[in-house]
Amino acid sequence: MNKQTAPKDSPLSEKKKESFHGYLYISPFFVLFAIFGLFPILFSFYLAFQRWNGLGEMEFMGLQNFKWILTDPLFWKALSNTMIMWVLGTLPQLVIGIILAYALNSVLIKFKSFFRVSIFMPYVTSTVAVAIVFGIMFNSQEFGLVNAILGNFGFDPINWGSSEWGVKIAISTMVFWRWVGYNTIIYLAGLQGIPNDLYEAATIDGASIRQKIQYITIPMLRPIIILTVFTSTIGALQLFTEPLIFIGRTYREEGITVVLYLYREAFSNSAFGPASATAVILFGIIIIFSTINVIIANRLAR
Repeated sequence: MNKQTAPKDSPLSEKKKESFHGYLYISPFFVLFAIFGLFPILFSFYLAFQRWNGLGEMEFMGLQNFKWILTDPLFWKALSNTMIMWVLGTLPQLVIGIILAYALNSVLIKFKSFFRVSIFMPYVTSTVAVAIVFGIMFNSQEFGLVNAILGNFGFDPINWGSSEWGVKIAISTMVFWRWVGYNTIIYLAGLQGIPNDLYEAATIDGASIRQKIQYITIPMLRPIIILTVFTSTIGALQLFTEPLIFIGRTYREEGITVVLYLYREAFSNSAFGPASATAVILFGIIIIFSTINVIIANRLAR
């Protein structure tokens, strides 16, 4: 009698098994992203066309929520505040970050590890803790740290908590201090990938430090610059924690941002429709500004 042998699995079936196991291993990420990422995004787009207080039934409003938001002077004030804080707090940190990274990469600097860790520490510090500390520093009284320093130079105390530009400067300083180290470390990693031969050749040709930065460092850092501009722009337009802690739940016009305006509509006024419409508008603004910044960064880095 001939012994029957069990059919062997074909290579194709083995490949399918390996693929199935691979997808099974990465499936938790996609499941969690679908629940906590994709679904809230799609639901926000749906809510933007509804009237809903979070408990009752939804009522279709069409484009009424968008019309209400775009005709609200407070929304435009929040957008203006966000843009000003972006200019004051985000753009300088990109320029200073490149300068600090260049200095930390220099052979003239000693204790580089200490300085690198120190400059990165603000990023890993709790945002709430940073906001509380800066709130104390920018106290509106004469004994506040910043006012005390200004008083030594003959300046009158500034009402940092409620004045138009005082609030913006205080929050922008907070944002700058917290994120400049993060961008510095990213630039430093990019600098360490630039061959030293380029700098040595430039030194032999008599190039100055400014010329080395202009013609070697900046062009070679072009992808890193685009990345930091992109991420910093998105982060600036989503500014929330710093102004919320600094000005509190009063939502004063001097320091309210777009995300803080959205938060107020949703959780203070229970108007989830206008809040979702604000989120959709902010999504469009982020796409526009990110595209513009990437185009500008591409041209400047050439």
